[in-house]
Amino acid sequence: MKRGKFRTLNTCNLFQPNKTTFFSYSSQSNLHNPFIQKSFFISNSNDSLITSLCNENKFKEAIDILCNQKRLKEAIHILHQINKPHASIYSTLIQFCRQNNALEEGKRVHAHIRASGFKPGVFISNRLLDMYAKCGSLVDAQKVFDAMSERDLCSYNTMISAYAKMGLLEQARKLFDEMPHRDNFSWTAMISGYVRYNQTVEALDLYRSMQRNENSVSNKFTVSSALAAVSALHCLRLGREIHGYIMRTGLDSDEVVWSALSDMYGKCGSINEARHIFDRMVDRDVISWTAMIGRYFEEGRKEEGFALFSELTKSRSRPNEFTFAGVLNACAVHAAEELGKQVHGYMTRIGFDPYSFAASALVHMYSKCGNVENARRVFNGIPKPDLVSWTSLIAGYAQNGMPEKALEYFELLLKSGTQLDHIVFVGVLTACTHAGLVDKGLEYFHSIKEKHGLTHTADHYACIVDLLAKSGRFREAEGIMSTMPMKPDKFLWAALLGGCRIHGNLELAKQAAEALFEIEPENPATYITMANIYATAGMWTEVSKIRKIMDDKGVVKKPGLSWIEVKREVHVFLVGDTSHPKSKEIHEFLGQLSRRMREEGYIPDTNFVLHDVEEEQKEQNLSYHSEKLAVAFGIIATLPGTTIKVYKNLRTCVDCHNAIKFISKIVKRKIIVRDSNRFHSFEDGNCSCGDYW
Repeated sequence: MKRGKFRTLNTCNLFQPNKTTFFSYSSQSNLHNPFIQKSFFISNSNDSLITSLCNENKFKEAIDILCNQKRLKEAIHILHQINKPHASIYSTLIQFCRQNNALEEGKRVHAHIRASGFKPGVFISNRLLDMYAKCGSLVDAQKVFDAMSERDLCSYNTMISAYAKMGLLEQARKLFDEMPHRDNFSWTAMISGYVRYNQTVEALDLYRSMQRNENSVSNKFTVSSALAAVSALHCLRLGREIHGYIMRTGLDSDEVVWSALSDMYGKCGSINEARHIFDRMVDRDVISWTAMIGRYFEEGRKEEGFALFSELTKSRSRPNEFTFAGVLNACAVHAAEELGKQVHGYMTRIGFDPYSFAASALVHMYSKCGNVENARRVFNGIPKPDLVSWTSLIAGYAQNGMPEKALEYFELLLKSGTQLDHIVFVGVLTACTHAGLVDKGLEYFHSIKEKHGLTHTADHYACIVDLLAKSGRFREAEGIMSTMPMKPDKFLWAALLGGCRIHGNLELAKQAAEALFEIEPENPATYITMANIYATAGMWTEVSKIRKIMDDKGVVKKPGLSWIEVKREVHVFLVGDTSHPKSKEIHEFLGQLSRRMREEGYIPDTNFVLHDVEEEQKEQNLSYHSEKLAVAFGIIATLPGTTIKVYKNLRTCVDCHNAIKFISKIVKRKIIVRDSNRFHSFEDGNCSCGDYW
């Protein structure tokens, strides 16, 4: 503790003997004894020395002096007969032990109190209770509490608060029920303890009891705890009731209450009411701003979230690393790289801490937006990258078609001595899957447990099955599945089904599909994949059955859509879209490209067109897939040589993948497509995935 701060807490000087006290002691006959007078002088000198050491924050040395005053033993014995020794030293040293979490030293002070014969009153006993509680020794605190001949409200509150914070709610409630009197702190400590440990029903029951108690009036901390319980239960009706109470009792003037109200409305799904409360707050701190911005992103209202962040940058408050991380993660999810770059620029201008996890969020954002070079630059600027930064960069390289780089950085991670976790291995195994490195992937998979002492997770099994299935090594995939300690989840079955689609393994595909139908019967992806497999095999009757099942169950195929940002405006396309203002130009340009592509050797892949129609009609259906429309618009709307970056919500189809390879060569453009699985970087007729995805 700094010396300046200590003075406001030090109570030694308040209890130092003054001249009047000395003269009153001197009037006692025993103190006329020269030895006692000398001893008294030494005692006060030591007290002064202890006080001085306390002022210098050398509390251990002070305790040593206190516990080694052997020469004063006889004098203290006589003084005890005359008057009680001063409580100031004990009080101050106990306070220091509490502030410095010095449990052992605190026990020494307590031992000295007992050995000296000093009888602590309620004040000193409460200080001991508080010291033991803050140092986490509730057993010792309970012993002090049990030994107290007199207890006050503070005694009970200290114990209840300590038990509640440690999650020992039964013990806390027992003391709470035994209390002869309660104040707001008592109720709040118990209610907040229930909230902290997810016993929200008990918290609200106790809050209602408090409301019925004539002698108890909720304060800002009580209602904030009650609102937190409501938030956890997502019970908007109760939240509005508490809001009404707040308005009636005048608690609406407090910013803590406003913040809790805004949080409650946001978590209960009423984001507009949360914003209304937020706008009424006079002194909004960065925590309130960050929470409100995050709520918009959680609700999928990204434009409002980004707009509020922009408003924050113009306010008196300054974003912190939590704010930046939230906004950058939203940029990553929505592939909003341009906005992410603006946030990066703002962070640079205000001098963000390169050690903070906001730096890791930058690496993640650039990786997810397909700008792995910027991700690497940010990563290289982090003095000591954490595991999140390493994982984001490795996963970024894997998803952007650079698996060799991903594995190279993983080897550097191993040499860095950073403690690994299971998540980084998901990125490593994904890199092996994208590159078709089956044996290398198996080696990494087995090393998770054998070399690094980690436990295989369901994600690891899904990755390795995906790797084996894509390579057609189904027998090995089934062998690994049979030894799994957990039940295969939807991701693993989907990976297996995807491999079956590539290699036409109809029987295993049926098994995977049946498992998926049971796990998530409303997911259209399984039905569509099976229909694709049947269509490829020419089994149109089975395709019709799949369609009928979907109709009967009300399962609707998720529409494929693609979008591209041009001049800060996002343009969205659906399959066969004709709603775009430049639709006519787009379709004409695609027609010209189609003729050029055929001259270059392009042949439409109609295997996955889910209609038993003529080949010409199938080709027509393929011509206007959403990613082709978005790519065509990007080419006609930008200058020659500009990189085209398109995003799609579903996995890109085989025909579009082949077509865009030809388009990149014809128009001499780099075209990047991020689908639901990974990035494809097309250039001069080739794709970064090597046609393996």
